[in-house]
Amino acid sequence: MARALQLAERGLFTTQPNPRVGCVIAHGDEVVGTGFHQRAGEPHAEVFALREAGVRARGATAHVTLEPCAHHGRTPPCADALITAGVQRVVIASEDPFPQVNGRGIDKLRAAGITVETGLLREAARELNIGFFSRIERGRPFVRVKLAMSLDGRTALANGESKWITGEAARADVQRWRARSSAILSSSGTVLADNPRLTVRLPEDEAFNQSLRVILDRQLRTPSHSHVLDGSMPTLLLHGAAPGCADDRFARVERMVVATRNEMLDLHAVLGLLAGRGCNEVHVEAGPTLCGALFAAGLADELLLYVAPLLLGDSARPLLQLPTLADMAQRWQLSVKDQRQLGADWRLRLRPA
Repeated sequence: MARALQLAERGLFTTQPNPRVGCVIAHGDEVVGTGFHQRAGEPHAEVFALREAGVRARGATAHVTLEPCAHHGRTPPCADALITAGVQRVVIASEDPFPQVNGRGIDKLRAAGITVETGLLREAARELNIGFFSRIERGRPFVRVKLAMSLDGRTALANGESKWITGEAARADVQRWRARSSAILSSSGTVLADNPRLTVRLPEDEAFNQSLRVILDRQLRTPSHSHVLDGSMPTLLLHGAAPGCADDRFARVERMVVATRNEMLDLHAVLGLLAGRGCNEVHVEAGPTLCGALFAAGLADELLLYVAPLLLGDSARPLLQLPTLADMAQRWQLSVKDQRQLGADWRLRLRPA
């Protein structure tokens, strides 16, 4: 199963909105077939593993990181393929909560006389597909907020200059987190300050899909020269109710109206909309206002924090804008999921405790 999870991770940048899935077929310790889901719309992990195993799949055990599907989507049911191949036993890391599966794959296998066991390395399998499970079970994507700061907790100079707080290794690492996300979320304030491209830039030999760019722009302030309006990749601009623009600034992007709350776009509505579009993981790169609002609303699931060994002074811009706390009992408590050094910088992955 550990090998199946390693295989599944090879689809980290390419399977969305589908989950990342791996499969290993074996007779005891002898592996006869392996596979992983590579792209949405293409064969699933079990199909690739069965093709490799051929007739040796008969009587074997299939180790699958997610419950085999039992419905006709863009591909036939994997449960049927396992049954037809004569697999004797199927070990599943995690059940699939997707309504059209959700136990039906397991039931179909057992009805065919196949022994089914579940739960082996379940937590690791769920972690690999944390956004998929979030979208299906909670109705919203998993939200990862990326920030870079100095040792004194500052993200930019008072005049807004922030290039570059961190070094090349940290900035290259960010590209991989962008690549695994369904959408990169930012705000018109960040666009006005930095004019970012918000694209995925990885080595040419790595397969990946460009993430959807999502810009929150309540008052339609994004200027025409902004890179996010260049039409080079899918971009969704979300704004409040407003009259149509007289210019053609937004001709190459999609626009949608979102409800407002407290003079901001309703963040719950934004995430619900993105879930409806199949977004599993949302990667946030924005300033202290939007990032702080996500934390205050309880919508930030993970903080990806890059810390550089430098000082910017107390007049520089803060990490987050958060409500004033009356006492320490109200503080936001985070747990460290992972920490590692990248060049001269440190990357911390933190989640609400």
